[in-house]
Amino acid sequence: MTTSPPTFVDFFAGSGLVTQGAKHACTPVWSNDICSKKAASYIANHGDDHFHLGSIEQVSGATIPHGDIVWASFPCQDLSLAGKMGGLAASRSGMFWEWLRVLDEMPVKPTVIALENVVGLLSANGGEDFRLLHQALRERSYKVGPMLLDARLWVPQSRPRVFVVAVLDSIDTTALEDHGPNWLHPEVVLKAIAPLDDAVFWSMPRPKKRPKTLSEIIDWEAPVFDDQRKRELMSLIAPNHKELLNRLPLQQRAVFPGYRRTRKGKQTLELRFDNTSGCLRTAEGGSSRQFLILHDQGRWDARLITTREAARLMGAPDNFRLSQSYNEAYSAMGDAVVVPVVKHLVEHLLYPLARQNGKAIPNGKIGSLQRLLL
Repeated sequence: MTTSPPTFVDFFAGSGLVTQGAKHACTPVWSNDICSKKAASYIANHGDDHFHLGSIEQVSGATIPHGDIVWASFPCQDLSLAGKMGGLAASRSGMFWEWLRVLDEMPVKPTVIALENVVGLLSANGGEDFRLLHQALRERSYKVGPMLLDARLWVPQSRPRVFVVAVLDSIDTTALEDHGPNWLHPEVVLKAIAPLDDAVFWSMPRPKKRPKTLSEIIDWEAPVFDDQRKRELMSLIAPNHKELLNRLPLQQRAVFPGYRRTRKGKQTLELRFDNTSGCLRTAEGGSSRQFLILHDQGRWDARLITTREAARLMGAPDNFRLSQSYNEAYSAMGDAVVVPVVKHLVEHLLYPLARQNGKAIPNGKIGSLQRLLL
């Protein structure tokens, strides 16, 4: 006999990568976003029967179907190091308080809440913003634990993000907790929770599969810049980085991603040499698009990262539908959550907590998701 999967509500859903990572285990019943262009991506991939387009300021919690699991990737612009760090008091990231209002209006509170944001959430305003968020959830009878996950454990992209998981106090979570910090709690997390005496140390297994490298997921046949544009871009490479490029064996195929930065009043193309992409961003997040310097059979080429490559770096399958507009598709990916990170969280923490109705499953007994659904 099978039971119905937990219901899933996705606030600030963007192009739908969170739902993509959760829908194999949960039933999406309501999602929202204010951006019509990202909404088009969401609907193209997940349908329009549960999507609500509009500002969260116009949402009433009383009208939302019950969600066993509620996810909210609230805006990060005021918490990002690339932004102005206005914190939760600023207009964009301050949408957290509107989300909290909606939560208060829900007739039945969700069992599990997952909040996602940039690492700056932990340090904004000297850590006070995170403590306010923590206290707000505690006042609503949730036990709360933050963790940091870097997407590079799943995909070839450096993308550390904070995930705050909150569960109703009535749920027995001891089997999914540790008595102290583990791999999910680096120094930046420990510093943020140091003033707190009730933070939970969630426990999950590390991913076992080695992620592909950047050179394995890019399209080596994609069009490249003409020689003049290539020379102009490569002229921005810092001398020490040029020296590293010149040491590359003639026959070695390699890719070096980079962003244009202004350093001491001068434009520079800063490259990575670890076969891993830099963090995908959007113009709103304060950064430009990512370039690739390519070496193959002794020839150097250069181009922008393609939108399909950006989607692969976010863990989206190749059949995930993207906008035909480069800027729209790139922005949708840069402002999203990596799919296998969501999937890992759902399978190893959110699903077992929501499913057990007060009886958490020990990590060693979770097994596959298929066995959980039986």
